Amino acid sequence: MKPFLHVHALRLRHSWKFILLAAVLSTAFAALCQRYDLLRMSEAELGVYDQGLTFFTRGHPRSSDVVIVGIDDKTLQGIRDNETYVRNYGVYPYSRNLWARVFEHLVDEGARAIVFDGVMDERGTDESNDLALAQVLEERGIPLTLGFSINAGQPTLPRVEPVNRLPHRPTPPAPEVRPAAVEAGEEDFDEFTGTEGPPPLKPEEVARALAFPVHHPGLALPSLEQKPGDTGSRLMRYPVTPLPGLVRATPGFGLVLQEEDGDGRLRRTRFAYSDGANTYATLSLAAVADILGAERIELTPGRLRIGSRELPINADGSAELDFGGTWTERFEALSVYAVLEDWARRQQHQREGTPYVPVISEGTFRGKVVLVGGLSVGTSDVKATPFQSSAPGLVKHAVMLESLLSGGFITQAPYPASLLLTFLVALFSVALVTLVRVPMLELAWPLLLFFGFFLVTGLFLEHGRVHLLSAMPIYAGELAALSAVAFNHMFANRERERLRLSFNRFLDKTLVDQLVEQQKLPSLEGETREITAFFSDIRGFSSFSERFKDDPKALGALLNRYLTRVSEVLMAHGACLDKYIGDAVVCLFGAPLNIPDHAVRACHAALAVRDEVDALRAEFQKEGLPDVYTRIGLNSAEMFVGNFGSEHLLDYTAIGDGMNLAARLEGANKAYDTTIMIGPLTYAMAREHIEARELDRVRVAGKQEAVTVYELLARAGALPAAKRATVERYHQALALYREARFEEAIHLLKEALAADPEDGPSRALLARCERYALNPPSLPFDGVVSLEK
Repeated sequence: MKPFLHVHALRLRHSWKFILLAAVLSTAFAALCQRYDLLRMSEAELGVYDQGLTFFTRGHPRSSDVVIVGIDDKTLQGIRDNETYVRNYGVYPYSRNLWARVFEHLVDEGARAIVFDGVMDERGTDESNDLALAQVLEERGIPLTLGFSINAGQPTLPRVEPVNRLPHRPTPPAPEVRPAAVEAGEEDFDEFTGTEGPPPLKPEEVARALAFPVHHPGLALPSLEQKPGDTGSRLMRYPVTPLPGLVRATPGFGLVLQEEDGDGRLRRTRFAYSDGANTYATLSLAAVADILGAERIELTPGRLRIGSRELPINADGSAELDFGGTWTERFEALSVYAVLEDWARRQQHQREGTPYVPVISEGTFRGKVVLVGGLSVGTSDVKATPFQSSAPGLVKHAVMLESLLSGGFITQAPYPASLLLTFLVALFSVALVTLVRVPMLELAWPLLLFFGFFLVTGLFLEHGRVHLLSAMPIYAGELAALSAVAFNHMFANRERERLRLSFNRFLDKTLVDQLVEQQKLPSLEGETREITAFFSDIRGFSSFSERFKDDPKALGALLNRYLTRVSEVLMAHGACLDKYIGDAVVCLFGAPLNIPDHAVRACHAALAVRDEVDALRAEFQKEGLPDVYTRIGLNSAEMFVGNFGSEHLLDYTAIGDGMNLAARLEGANKAYDTTIMIGPLTYAMAREHIEARELDRVRVAGKQEAVTVYELLARAGALPAAKRATVERYHQALALYREARFEEAIHLLKEALAADPEDGPSRALLARCERYALNPPSLPFDGVVSLEK
């Protein structure tokens, strides 16, 4: 772990300036895209927000406060098929007396308030029906909030001091005795046969009815000007005056305004608007203010107060709608036709005394806010939401009513917080890709970033009702990651050249090219890797060099000739030359280039070096030069390889116990009169490719654990039969020796030497057995030999 941390600390020290610069520039670029909608960022933001909203916030419980009564297909068809209804109410859009009966029945059923998602500003063909509605509203005190629209062609209303006309408690219907011969559903118009309409409305009266007291310190309300995307010149739009009788009889009015985003979906609301003279509350807000008995609404940056209820909103006075699912999942929806049928059945019950069997269960509307509006596509009120591409427009009012009464809105995180988050995402992205430098991570990080941030923002939506800007941090993170990839590739090119320069002198050129082009470049800072270390040394080099004390140049030329021949053989087998220590050669197999069969290559290289040295010894003998008999030690183990040294001089090498054992094995050849000695792991990894003899079990100085060492003899299948017989006798004698049966071992070893007098290991083991035969060792006897330094 420490080398790993050290490597990344070094990378951070070398690249922190780039990491910081890339994070800052990526954040600045993403902020510009957010500000000026570059690269379609607003579209991307809305898309990510919709996905998070539908995935994480679905599943809100069905509303216990709001019930929808809608003009659905059943209503359109049912009234069309009922001659009595058609005679009384016409076809869609229906005459106003239908709504008088619907509102009257809802109040009789205990509705807390009625919110009508529609406007009534055009006179009907029969004005008595308009008067019927106004009379029912006034006489019964129906708690209705009616919508009104705006238009650029309307006259300006005068500035007034608005007052919220709170509705009175509904009055119960007066008991009546009616003839029994009236058909169910048939209207009796006698009560609505006024001879005169209401007196004309004054502009001040209209303004006082429609305007709403909105206190908004520190907050500029949005204007009722035409949207920037509308055609024609930008004109102020003013309220369209509802029917005169309704202006006086309706307790509450609210603005019905399309508040779609640029892509046509409903996501947010602004609560209140201004035409420069008066302030107007939206339909749902005006209704809830009446329900809660609030005399005015207070809008401040980040807060909405309605009476005693306070809700967090955005700093600009807007808020995102918390749909919590499709409208059918959230709200109970009933047909206007069913309400009308229940009113007719109640009338029949009162006239004829028949049992009253309602279509809608009793208690359905008791204590509820009833939202009335269009549900059918035929009403031309179809909108898109994050949950549905086609939903009735009244879903916005239903969600707002639920949020204002008992829920809450989704608010956007402050922009400085989103900007800080953007910088942190960019910083983390560029740092991760720059420091880790894993190609798979470079490919996977953009996808991981998107899904990771999607999860984070989704959790904020689900548990905190907070909308974190998603597109800006994702853009910044992706750009920062791309910058890091480009930096890594530039770094990799420099690294390749550094590798080429570093290893050209130590590796064969083809291996250097392979090292440079492999996908995973070695870590020159250091890494733990399984390799095979090679040590060689000339026997008696001290006396060797004494002959040249008066001619050091000749010694240098002879040594260079020897080292060149040995090095060429080693490099041809894939070795990395570590160092020359006088006449000694140290090299590594398996680093820096990853070679899976490093042990086999090292064994074959050692045998080739032995053959090359034999040829060189013959040349030197002919030239009258000293003998260069060479001993070799090989050992395989996990070692720490990398550049070691100081700031002034670095050396690529390996360190560890495995390296030390290789050096000891080279020196131990002297005790056994062998040429090549290998360690246990080297033998285990190469045994199928070599001929070797088990020499002994030895204990290295400073270590308690004994290891088995072997003499490398030849490539597999290349050992002469006579030598194989000698090796078999040696193995038998070695087994007897370990059992402390020294006399029997001596007999076998003498037979082996009689056949092969030059076998050094047999001579060494024979001398040891004879010594123990005369002076037996203490028991228990483990047969382990200690190697001196």
